[in-house]
Amino acid sequence: MLTRLKRWVPSSIRHKLIWASVACIAVPALVSLILYNAMTKEALKEQAVQNANDALQLIRGSVTNLLSSKLNIANYIQVNSTLNSYFKQVASGNEEADPYDRFVESRRVLEHIESLTVVGEPSYVTVLLTSGAYYMNYSVSDYNPLDYMDQPWFDRIHRLQGLESLWVGPEETVFRSDRMDHPYQLSVVRTLRLPDSDIYGYVIVSFTEDQISRIFDSLSEGSDVLMLDGSGMVVSSHHPERIGTKFPYVEEWSGSAPYAIMPMDGEKHLMVEQDIPFAGWRLVLMQPYKDAIVNINAIFSRAFLLQMGSFLVFLMLLIGLVRTFTKPLVRLGKAAAAVQRGNLEVRSHVRGNDEIGRLGHLFDDMLSRIQTMIFEISDNQSRKRKAELKMLQAQIHPHFLFNVLNSIRMKVMKRGDPESARMIGSLSMLLRMTISRQEDEIALHEELELISHYLALMNLRQKEEVRLELDIASEALLLKVPRFFLQPIVENALIHGLNRRAGVISITAVVEPGGIILRVKDDGAGMDPSVRERIARSLRLGAGDAIAAAEDAERGRPSAVVPEGSQVQGQTGTGDRTVTASSSGAAGGDMAGSGSDAGSDSDSQALRTSSPMDAPGSGFSGIGLSNVMERMRMVFGSGFQCAVYSEEGQGTVIEMYIPERGNADV
Repeated sequence: MLTRLKRWVPSSIRHKLIWASVACIAVPALVSLILYNAMTKEALKEQAVQNANDALQLIRGSVTNLLSSKLNIANYIQVNSTLNSYFKQVASGNEEADPYDRFVESRRVLEHIESLTVVGEPSYVTVLLTSGAYYMNYSVSDYNPLDYMDQPWFDRIHRLQGLESLWVGPEETVFRSDRMDHPYQLSVVRTLRLPDSDIYGYVIVSFTEDQISRIFDSLSEGSDVLMLDGSGMVVSSHHPERIGTKFPYVEEWSGSAPYAIMPMDGEKHLMVEQDIPFAGWRLVLMQPYKDAIVNINAIFSRAFLLQMGSFLVFLMLLIGLVRTFTKPLVRLGKAAAAVQRGNLEVRSHVRGNDEIGRLGHLFDDMLSRIQTMIFEISDNQSRKRKAELKMLQAQIHPHFLFNVLNSIRMKVMKRGDPESARMIGSLSMLLRMTISRQEDEIALHEELELISHYLALMNLRQKEEVRLELDIASEALLLKVPRFFLQPIVENALIHGLNRRAGVISITAVVEPGGIILRVKDDGAGMDPSVRERIARSLRLGAGDAIAAAEDAERGRPSAVVPEGSQVQGQTGTGDRTVTASSSGAAGGDMAGSGSDAGSDSDSQALRTSSPMDAPGSGFSGIGLSNVMERMRMVFGSGFQCAVYSEEGQGTVIEMYIPERGNADV
């Protein structure tokens, strides 16, 4: 899965920058759009509900006016004293005896009733008395008013109290002239009562249902408005097939909420309702939700398109800028690819004041330096091969020298001088270890053998003999150590500790956990605390710094103190007549105080007294010991430790802790 994803990750830094920029722009834009949509969604809904309520309020006002006009007709007949007096006389049988007077009076009442419906929507007004008399503004041939008594709702009239009204509907139109064009009618019924509340007549005002549905059609464009009775039956609708049926969403929408959004015919519809209090009916407006928010949604869509347009414009601008900014990087990449193929003559020629310009300049400069270094290396290799040839030719000379020394040693032995033969053998061994051995490290037992030869040669030069005692643990004999690391210490013990007099130098090696402890001890004069302090300081300084300190002391200047841990290159050499050689014994691992004329007493005395620090009897020089410290630390790391113990008249002990090579921190 990760491998497949990596294939889609762009490898070019230009593409990475472009995609990162797109992400940094697109993600905040998308998040802001989502948040904007979430925050405006409820506002859109509330606005849509408010708009629907406003539209329904207009419809409600028109419907209320229409129903009020019908109710006002019934109210007028019910409260008109003239009409009521006449209807009471007719209902009680006390009307005029003269037929003509009865006709005139009856005609006057009918004209009065007809005048009530002259203005406004047509209505069918019927006054039905309990005596069977009736008065109406339509023809009996159109409908017999007595048939009202057979309607199923007629019995409900007697349950009315005072001025209460009974709203009836919907029912099929009973008037023949309107039955074809107006299939449904609605009615409002009032009672006529005597002072004792007995009913003596009924006022029925009927009107066609389409008078209301026409209001729906004219004021609810794009919406569907219904009028329901208290049981949820459809009273009026511009869809005739719905009239008289149960509204299917009554159970789902209890009407307690101010609005509802319900799925209808696979589409969400917004539904709001308002009551008509005096009729007991209610109006319900149903509108597709997308149409309800179309205007607000259009604003949102335009804002979204504007934002997307600006996003695309800035994105193209950003891509162009990124391509411009990264063109030098592309040129650098092509130049690097050419260098990888082996073409070192190519140059990027990218320049500028920014980081990429400086990188191009450094890249071109690096290629020029690489070409120069390749030329120098080629030249060095050529010279090295010539030098190796000369070294191969020169190898004859050391072998020739060793062979000559061995021949001399054999002749001396034949003449009966074994002591001289031993000295020549020791000299041959020292020369062989110094000249012919190429490795930097030897076993400890070889270093001890070299020290024994060196001490034998030094005893030839001295009037009194110094004895060497060895006590080495067998486990330490094979330890790899730097060549000649003990020679400067032994030479210091001879020259400064014993002052070229007889004495004993003992070397012991004890195995400890993690390393060995090697001690070089002499039974010489020792040193006072001030000299021991200078030696300790020389251990903290490098070998070269110790020499400089000695020279400054000779000139009367204070020596520069070098922080502990500093590394300074010291002078080295065999037989060197410099202060370094004479004062340090052997610097850098080569023997000092040995060789042709370097071992003469006069020269030795002159060199030893060149500095107060190296005067005879003052102890011994710390410079050789510093060199040993530096070499051992280079090989064994910071785990190597060296300490000097000395008291006047008690000799001197140099103690070294040499860690195992695996424990060294190099």
